[in-house]
Amino acid sequence: MVSVAPLLGLLGTTVGLVLAAGSGSRFGQPKAPVVVDGRRLVDHAVACLRDGGCDRIVVVLGAWVGDVPDAEVVVNPEWSTGMGSSLRAGLAWLEQHDDVARVAVSLVDLPGLTADAVRRVLESSGDIAVATYDGERGHPIVFARRHWADVALAAQGDQGARLFLQGRHDVTLVEVGDLASGYDVDVPLT
Repeated sequence: MVSVAPLLGLLGTTVGLVLAAGSGSRFGQPKAPVVVDGRRLVDHAVACLRDGGCDRIVVVLGAWVGDVPDAEVVVNPEWSTGMGSSLRAGLAWLEQHDDVARVAVSLVDLPGLTADAVRRVLESSGDIAVATYDGERGHPIVFARRHWADVALAAQGDQGARLFLQGRHDVTLVEVGDLASGYDVDVPLT
């Protein structure tokens, strides 16, 4: 397999941002520490982003706070207000780091995400790239730094970047359904 590291280096530092602060109200507990297939969901998310080509990983925690190896942790004190506050907290942390050119945003509850899918999205040259699974939009979503302020402004309540992305014509859709599943864990696994 050809390494994408040289290509990504030309674009600047890419940070993977995992949103993992929620209480998992429909699930019955925070999802980050839940073990699926022998690994915590948060560790799976970090590994996918790292192995997919992100230079560093940041995880936003809130309802559950714990150790996350191979990642920097940002605690969102406003986690109970919804995913939007976690996206804003992560982007605010990234704004303090001038070397970061883009961010790949993902969710903690995607056990079917793979490093290969992340890599394909990162290889996109667009300023905004969204993974699709059989045509349905999902994660990760890559944003160039110049969009972060507008993404943060649009991120309200349980809406992450959805309002920012709505109706935009400059979004590059990247099909990854052949490499991964966009299935998210919303109810306890049986």
